[in-house]
Amino acid sequence: MSQTRKNHPANFKAKGALAVLREDAPISELVSKYGVHGTVIHRWKREALAAL
Repeated sequence: MSQTRKNHPANFKAKGALAVLREDAPISELVSKYGVHGTVIHRWKREALAAL
């Protein structure tokens, strides 16, 4: 069985990236809150910082 990749909307990614930038919670808590892998959250952070 194959799994399809999740496509998260831009506002969902922005919320995740903003939470990391504000350092609201450790990455492990954000991973469980948003239901994504830690690498994904770090990528969203990099993308947000590059866009600034």
